[in-house]
Amino acid sequence: MNKLSNAKRSLILSMLVEGFSLRSITRVADVSINTVSKLLVDAGVACEEFHDKTVRNVASKRVQCDEIWSFVYAKAKNVATAKAAP
Repeated sequence: MNKLSNAKRSLILSMLVEGFSLRSITRVADVSINTVSKLLVDAGVACEEFHDKTVRNVASKRVQCDEIWSFVYAKAKNVATAKAAP
């Protein structure tokens, strides 16, 4: 199994953070799309573990959910003119 250098991993992850597409990353970094996908999954798992270990006892007094209405089809003011829910 080939190992990516830390410099190439850093390049790929920074490109992902900046919003590059997987295909553009494969062209620039000269790696397989599977390599980029696997690195993305590994980074996500590492971030999840770090978050779970470090973020504790966060007290919240207020939670703002700006786009939650989109999950229930329409805002109340638009229900009269909206089509039937799909």
